[in-house]
Amino acid sequence: MESIAEAGSLFEIDVEIDGLLEEIEGQVELEGQASEDLVARFQQFCEAHGEKVDRIGRFVRIMEAREQYCRSEAMRLTDRARAAAGKVERTKNMVLYYLLSRDLKKIEGHQFTLRAQKNSQDSVRITDEAAVPRSYCRIDARIDGVFWETVVSLLPDELAKALESSVQEIRPNADAIKAAAMRNETIPGAEVRRGSHLRVA
Repeated sequence: MESIAEAGSLFEIDVEIDGLLEEIEGQVELEGQASEDLVARFQQFCEAHGEKVDRIGRFVRIMEAREQYCRSEAMRLTDRARAAAGKVERTKNMVLYYLLSRDLKKIEGHQFTLRAQKNSQDSVRITDEAAVPRSYCRIDARIDGVFWETVVSLLPDELAKALESSVQEIRPNADAIKAAAMRNETIPGAEVRRGSHLRVA
């Protein structure tokens, strides 16, 4: 048979405890004491409340452990994938060097054919990244909103529009919003408040 803690939610158990407490108080007022059955049921629900809390605590701990394990596995597998990709690239380059140095188009095995083939388009190989002029670079920058607005306001309209159109992502800066709130400034679309979190101890 399902236990009270298994069958009911924390809210349902809490409501039942409140109801039983009211019944006990009513019986004490009318009869001088509560019935043994009612007290026993009240104790059952109090125990179930504690059991439910423990179940939730265990569940949260297990899920937190699973989350950490999955994150560590993701990192481990990403590292393994990177290492495998590096091995593939080195092996391909070695075979390509072998074919080109011997002026061969292909070599054949029982199952596979390894073929040197021209790429469909030219590729760029960077020999000295620091020497490449900025005008030939794509720049991904993280800029504070105040600095951005200052720069944009100083540019001619055409350049300002070109810069605005290059933006990939805009997201609120929590630190800047908190600092503004400390100065008693109101930020449209944002509010600073002290939230709560659940700590399992």
